[in-house]
Amino acid sequence: MERLESRAEEKIMEIRQAASSVIVGKEKTMNLLFSAILAGGHVLLEDLPGTGKTLLAKTLAKTMDLEFGRIQFTPDLMPSDVTGIHYYNQKAGEFVFRKGPVFSNILLADEINRATPRTQSSLLEAMEERQVTIDGETMELPEPFFVIATENPVESAGTFPLPEAQLDRFLMKLESGLPEKEEERIILERFAGERPDPLENLAPVCGREELFSLQAAARQVYVHPQLMDYMVELVRATRETGKLEITAGVSPRGSLALLRSSRAYALVHGRDYVTPEDVQELAAPVLAHRLVMPRTYGGSRSPQEVIRQVLGQVSVPTEEWRR
Repeated sequence: MERLESRAEEKIMEIRQAASSVIVGKEKTMNLLFSAILAGGHVLLEDLPGTGKTLLAKTLAKTMDLEFGRIQFTPDLMPSDVTGIHYYNQKAGEFVFRKGPVFSNILLADEINRATPRTQSSLLEAMEERQVTIDGETMELPEPFFVIATENPVESAGTFPLPEAQLDRFLMKLESGLPEKEEERIILERFAGERPDPLENLAPVCGREELFSLQAAARQVYVHPQLMDYMVELVRATRETGKLEITAGVSPRGSLALLRSSRAYALVHGRDYVTPEDVQELAAPVLAHRLVMPRTYGGSRSPQEVIRQVLGQVSVPTEEWRR
């Protein structure tokens, strides 16, 4: 495992350095995004327009030599616009399948909450089972398959909130935030126009087979039994709905998501073992969007605040966390 961890650390450092030639700042967001990829999960990015969400997705795809697909979700978008459609080819005299954007490695679902629930649901099978069913025929999606969906947290007119079943398919929900003053200055200099677009000159530093090896390495990261108990206690604490004033807590899928994410996050930080700090750092991104909050006007607390309360209630184990 030591040699595998060393190779993984070197490769992750290469990907980070390549991505930083395009992306300014956002180190925490990039670490979480890459952790999600290593854990084989999907990410929901909720942020204002113009904060670089599309650039993040394109940069990740290019650094790892993955096929990038994009869907601009609108109210008139149909499920077939996502998955693809059979059409009659008059020249060939037969029906031919035209693949939709979902047949890619990294799919950017831009403003996913602007599509109708019917169209949103067309991604459910793809995200969970890595396949789509069209006209009764099941088709496998390419591996790896990773969805980055975006939402605008401010503008709600003409949107359809994602149902709990859809939210639960996302491994993490992230907010990248606005850049600091110096970072914004660097953005202006980097994309001023006199120089070539950094994304166009970005060369891949990781192939698909290398990515599969990194994902395998993440699955081998050691988790101490007491840390497993800690994760279980955190998740079970969210189910005490009366004390937390919420409608429903986190399901077992959330427990597994926290375990997978913690392993990948540890590997991204150059360790072959998980620490309590990894679990605490990931608790809000992995668990908060899985809470079902009361549907009352002007709710007093956010899901993130509930998770912070839970973290304060559950005692943190102390142990030597290495194998």
